[in-house]
Amino acid sequence: MIEARHLRVLRAVATTGSFSAAGRELGCTQPAVSQQMKALESSVGTPLLVRSGREMRLTQAGEALVRHASGILAGLTAAEEEVAAIAGLRAGRVRLVSFPSGSSALVPAALAALRAAHPGTRVSLEEAEPPRSVELLREGDCDVALAFRYEGATSAEAAAEWDDLVVRPLLRDRLVALVPERHRLARTGSVAIGDLAGEPWIAGCPRCRGQLVEVCESAGFAPRIDFATDDYPAVVALVGAGLGVAVLPQLAVESVRPRGARTVTLEPAVRREIVALTLPDLAQVPAVAATLDELERAAARLLPPPS
Repeated sequence: MIEARHLRVLRAVATTGSFSAAGRELGCTQPAVSQQMKALESSVGTPLLVRSGREMRLTQAGEALVRHASGILAGLTAAEEEVAAIAGLRAGRVRLVSFPSGSSALVPAALAALRAAHPGTRVSLEEAEPPRSVELLREGDCDVALAFRYEGATSAEAAAEWDDLVVRPLLRDRLVALVPERHRLARTGSVAIGDLAGEPWIAGCPRCRGQLVEVCESAGFAPRIDFATDDYPAVVALVGAGLGVAVLPQLAVESVRPRGARTVTLEPAVRREIVALTLPDLAQVPAVAATLDELERAAARLLPPPS
């Protein structure tokens, strides 16, 4: 009989590379990790780890078990939550991961509505940009992930990146140009990306940075990126100080007061698709389903939903 707690220990050992590091991650002692690994090896009837000095590596059987562990643990979580709801406990737990502009502009209204409707449901929030947020979902470390991708992605990898997940479309978030308030284009109704070709640029998160380079290259120039930061308020502040221009999602600008900077419509339109993701098993959990519903309602109040 393979126990879930043993699988969690095995996954921690495989991730950290040692019993002591796994113990620190799990909040237990190194001997306790060692005992649980021995119990798991006894249960499966074959060694799962090979120890050589200070090094430790998985056997073929260990690799196979780790490969299945995340799905098994996610399935167990789904089963426990659904059974608890059916039994009438009226309780739930949802682990939500969101990118920063989603955390500030979308998540608060959704969680406030969720708490009002279901006071027994507990929600935790962590921040991570995609693709890391999606990895956390697949690894069983969260229940719902807010993620985004830019429209027009044509590669097979981009098309298939969410194929194994339940996808709840939330909104399409248009990119806007951000320029200093005394910039020559600050009073214009709209700009083309090529109008900003000679400007110094402030870039955002790695995925947004890659999109910026793609859009600029399609307009025939390579942007000169003087500053790069994952912090949207920092991007706005740098533009407001006259240090460059930026292209930001509208959702990010909504969450920051752009002092010293002005937003200008970007033409042709470039948008990113914002979605809530979960695993098929977890989508059946009442607390997770309610969280998805409230995120969708909050998104509808912010921007027009995807067509």
